[in-house]
Amino acid sequence: MSGWKARRFWKRAAAARAEGGFTVQLDGRPVKTPAKAPFLLPSLAMARACAAEWDAQVDEVKPASMPMTRFANSAIDRVAGQFDAVADVVAAYGASDLLCYRADAPQSLVQRQAMGWDPLLAWANRALDAPLIPTAGVIPIDQPPASLAALKAAVRAQTPFQLAALHDLVAITGSLVLGLSVARGRLSAPQAFDLSRIDEHWQAELWGQDEDAARAESLKRADLTAAARFYRLCAQDCSE
Repeated sequence: MSGWKARRFWKRAAAARAEGGFTVQLDGRPVKTPAKAPFLLPSLAMARACAAEWDAQVDEVKPASMPMTRFANSAIDRVAGQFDAVADVVAAYGASDLLCYRADAPQSLVQRQAMGWDPLLAWANRALDAPLIPTAGVIPIDQPPASLAALKAAVRAQTPFQLAALHDLVAITGSLVLGLSVARGRLSAPQAFDLSRIDEHWQAELWGQDEDAARAESLKRADLTAAARFYRLCAQDCSE
C-alpha cells in the first residue's frame, strides 16, 4: 500500500507582503510551515524563489524539488527555536576544520592541498581574525582559543535563515572556513566544493572514478549550490 502523497490544489502561487516580512500565497491564502507556523520570510527575493517552487509543482508535491522552501521551513521551525544549539554545532567545525588536516605524502597531494587551502587559511586570519594551525596527519591538534572564539562569534552573528544555510555550507564541505568564505562572497559554491574534495579527486585521478561515489558527489554539489543560493536570498530585495 502506497503512502499518502500531497497533491497540488492551488492554481497560482505568488510572493506577497506580510506583517514583518514576506510570504507565499496559494490562491491568496498564506502558506504555513510543516509545524503550522507563519511562513514569514526576510526578503522579497526569497519569497519569489519559494513561490516559483510551489508554482512548479505539477500534480504530486515533491519537497525534494523545493530546496528554498525546505531551507525556509528549517529556519522557521527548527533553527529559530534552537539557535544556540545549531550555532554551537556549526562553530564546532572550526576546531577540526578540514583545511587544517593535511596529507604528509605523496608530495603531489601535499602540494595540491597547500595551493588550495593555504589561501583560505590566510583569508580566515585576515578577514575573520582567526588564524588556524595546519598539521600533517589526522591526530587532533588544539587550535588557538582566540581563533575559535572569533569563528564562533562569526557564526552567532547570523540570522536564523542565514544559519540554516550556513549549516549546510559547513557540513557538506567539512570546513567552517569554506562555509564562511561562501557566505561572505570569498568563494563561489562550486569553488568551495572543489576545494573540499581535493583528496577525493586526487584518489579518483589515481584509481578511477566510482559511479556511486560520482552520483553522491553530484548530489552534494547540488545541495551546496542550493545552500549558497538560499544564503544570498536572505538579504536581497527587502525594500520592494
